[in-house]
Amino acid sequence: MRRPRPRPSLGILGGMGPSATADFYRRFVERTPAGSDQAHLPVVMWADTAVPDRTEALLGQGPSPLPALVEGARWLQRAGVSCIAVPCNTAHAYVEQLSKATGTEVLDMIGAALEAAARRTPGLERVGVLATRGTRLTGLYERAGVRLGLDVVQVTDGVQERYVDAAIRAVKGGADPAAPERWIATAAESLKEQGAQAAIAACTEIPLISGAAARVLPLVDSTDALAEAAVARLWQPAQVVRARGRRG
Repeated sequence: MRRPRPRPSLGILGGMGPSATADFYRRFVERTPAGSDQAHLPVVMWADTAVPDRTEALLGQGPSPLPALVEGARWLQRAGVSCIAVPCNTAHAYVEQLSKATGTEVLDMIGAALEAAARRTPGLERVGVLATRGTRLTGLYERAGVRLGLDVVQVTDGVQERYVDAAIRAVKGGADPAAPERWIATAAESLKEQGAQAAIAACTEIPLISGAAARVLPLVDSTDALAEAAVARLWQPAQVVRARGRRG
């Protein structure tokens, strides 16, 4: 008897932070065009909340998260996943090293978010980014923007510290979301003043408090963009496997 082919599966390298990981998985499920529980794509999750803070590491204020990321990716690799999604923008500073260390395909959250912004905003030339200081420091969005012909702008250092950093800390700490939502809207206003035609919620905590900001500028959710990229990568191959299984 012929054994069934393994179905394409997604590995989620999460825990950065826990709420953002749960939010990503929910969005991935919602965007999968499955007609039943059994038709959904298999998912394996590694959510180690002890991964060192990515921003602190990039600022030289803490240990590198790379060893913990490699450990998680190798565990997912042994579980047989087809590719890995890392629902943390700042962690993408380590994705190239992670891929080299494990030989595993890691989906590009940064490129997916910028491409989504371009698709959803006709004539987009300048896009604002709401991110951690670590993501800003690495220039992840700026470099990807150059490849796509987009001008990427950031908030000022003062707005970053007073509103964006404070909002991210509040969400991670489980604070009431009302004040952080206002702070992110204020940050979006500053991007609009710089000529941004759209903004990217480029920290996975920000989509959880982005309602008011979305009324200031068209807002692209990087978590959503990664979920869409994961479905696009895995759904069609999964259908091919099912069809072959039926013929076998």
